[in-house]
Amino acid sequence: MNTTDTVLNISCYKFVPLPDAAALRDVLHERAVAAHLKGTILLAEEGINFFLAGPVDAVRGFVAQLRTDERFADLEPKESWSATVPFRKMLVKVKREIIRMDHPTIRPAAGRAPSVDPATLRRWLDQGHDDDGREVVTLDTRNAFEVDAGTFDNAIDWRIDKFTEFPPALRAHKSELQDKTVVSFCTGGIRCEKAAILMREEGLPHVYQLEGGILKYFELTDGAHYHGGCFVFDERRVLDTGLAIDTPTAAAAATEGAIKS
Repeated sequence: MNTTDTVLNISCYKFVPLPDAAALRDVLHERAVAAHLKGTILLAEEGINFFLAGPVDAVRGFVAQLRTDERFADLEPKESWSATVPFRKMLVKVKREIIRMDHPTIRPAAGRAPSVDPATLRRWLDQGHDDDGREVVTLDTRNAFEVDAGTFDNAIDWRIDKFTEFPPALRAHKSELQDKTVVSFCTGGIRCEKAAILMREEGLPHVYQLEGGILKYFELTDGAHYHGGCFVFDERRVLDTGLAIDTPTAAAAATEGAIKS
């Protein structure tokens, strides 16, 4: 963190039943605006997903108030810092899914897939196998343009353009993963959590999700075995392994985005 970086950025999600998502939308929007926060909160019957930025006391105070609801008591946001707020508005939306997969049998609130913490994954990658001696492969569940900003060394990348393409891509490539330990990963954990559950349902026995995603890996390790940066969906564009703006990669990502639009 640089001394000029006084804006706290957080990302967090939790799969938990929220039958009152519509009512929560108004409550959380009012709280966030009153705290002068900017970013996005997504709510659905399956849970909450949010990205917020603002002064440190305001951000942490908002999270503390969220935790007074027992459904959110164990929220553990991932933190990073910036010199300016990388969002222009404060949006709270109710969606059908907090991350769209179009696979309604996948309900993480009913039971998560096993996870592996960042330190353990780093050790597995160092040694080239898991603790049972099985080959470890990392599976990137993000969109192709995100992967292009950076990913784990030798990660499997099926070049999907949106997460709804993951289920058919898995079925096309499932046999290639059968005898391996597969660690699915994404930016913050939400996509790789659904992906890991689906892989288990499809009969792959040795599947884990990377706990906290790439951002938590950057936070808790030295970023070994990862090349490039991590694309984030705000004006920072790409973060390096120290969770600071990766300026050259961010500029390239912004240019690419402008070309596509």
